[in-house]
Amino acid sequence: MNRHEIEKLAERLLAGELSVDEFAGRLTPSSLPGIADVGEAQLDLDRARRCGFPEVVFAQGKSVEAMEKIFRALLENGMDVLATRMTPEQAAELGPKFPAASYNSVGRTFRIPVVGAEGPEPPVSGQVTVVTAGTSDLPVAEEARETAVWTGARVNLIQDVGVAGPHRLAANLGQLQASDAVVVVAGMEGALPSVVGGHVACPVIAVPTSVGYGASFGGLAALLGMLNSCAANVTVVNIDAGFKGGYIAGLIAKNAARRGKS
Repeated sequence: MNRHEIEKLAERLLAGELSVDEFAGRLTPSSLPGIADVGEAQLDLDRARRCGFPEVVFAQGKSVEAMEKIFRALLENGMDVLATRMTPEQAAELGPKFPAASYNSVGRTFRIPVVGAEGPEPPVSGQVTVVTAGTSDLPVAEEARETAVWTGARVNLIQDVGVAGPHRLAANLGQLQASDAVVVVAGMEGALPSVVGGHVACPVIAVPTSVGYGASFGGLAALLGMLNSCAANVTVVNIDAGFKGGYIAGLIAKNAARRGKS
């Protein structure tokens, strides 16, 4: 149902031609603009227009049957699919149903590009670099990387450049300084984002991880350290929130690329 049809119904309601119950009955979720009713979910098909990217699926706790319906609805409406926190068992069942899909077992992400869309591939949008302090941070970094790739950004991944060996970071400064946004994934004391922030002229999105010994309190020590960063270009997302870091970086990169073309 489009806006014109809704306005006509409202006019009939005001004119007394429809009761309130009749009016409400015709405005079911599936009849509203930008909503796809797939039973288990009400998909927001208008999100890309409003917010820059389509709706993302959080796979944890969802059935394979529900996700299949959601994925097909997104693809039918021309939207690339991204699902996060997907288990290997879920991916094993969904993979054969979607031959174009790719599952990242480290980052636990599942991506499906729209296949057979008319016209050229949309250009990539800006440059994102994802940095890990240690190899134990890689699962969260891979979630961030896969998310940023889904947004259309060009993405570099720099691994294992924590503050215990600062020369490793110095060797990669060229990539960092060429980025529109940098995602820094670190556990322990969470010092790396501040160090990176002192070397680049772009937003640094700090992602604390739950990696560390007992006094790290499951990532709380890293979170608090990052929140107290003296580097003014550092902002912080939740513990282990690789998706959120990658999404924000992709949005920054997309807007930077758009301004560069104007």
